Amino acid sequence: MKAFWKDKHVLVFIALAHHTRLRDVLDLVRQFRTQDEATPVILMGYLNPVESMGYAGFAEAASAAGVDGILLVDAPPEESGDLVTILRQAGIDLVYLLAPTSDEDRIRKIGAVASGFVYYVAVKGVTGAGHLDLEDVNAKLTEIRRLIQLPVGVGFGIKDAETAGRVAGMADAVIVGSAIVGLIEALTMKPEHIPAAIGDFLAGLRAAIDATDRSRGLK
Repeated sequence: MKAFWKDKHVLVFIALAHHTRLRDVLDLVRQFRTQDEATPVILMGYLNPVESMGYAGFAEAASAAGVDGILLVDAPPEESGDLVTILRQAGIDLVYLLAPTSDEDRIRKIGAVASGFVYYVAVKGVTGAGHLDLEDVNAKLTEIRRLIQLPVGVGFGIKDAETAGRVAGMADAVIVGSAIVGLIEALTMKPEHIPAAIGDFLAGLRAAIDATDRSRGLK
């Protein structure tokens, strides 16, 4: 659990220190949209803030800000009927997680309500932990694609450009979170260096992905 709480601690500390609310995040999206109207924006978090705003209120505010999708890690498909309907009416995709332990029945249930793409959590365990077995990932992606027609992004365990490039050869998207959080944490006392550090890291990922044969995923 240490890796999980380490990432959570950094993110929560930064958010609380700046008194950040969901509406503040939507304001950031709105500001981003004044400079970039094309790049998709997907929010990831928990259901409570959305419920506090109300499904309809959130959907309206998120759509107006320019949000394309949202992933709520504690909103299971069995309990998301109203939310799915309201978000779809607002043109917002609801993204779901799949795990190595997701069986065929679970994959089908998620495929029935998910939109945009599905996020395959490639490592058993917590954020930032574990070894990524690419053979296992490829086998699971084959199973998921047999049951779901949506693109599949792969995350967890992707910490460097080499791994990102290899995952890109089998997935439709490469999802990286903990490695970026680690950079932010390492430069907490030098915040002016954070944008450049993240930019350099992402440039390395991008180069590795672009150099990969992506015929098995999206072009």
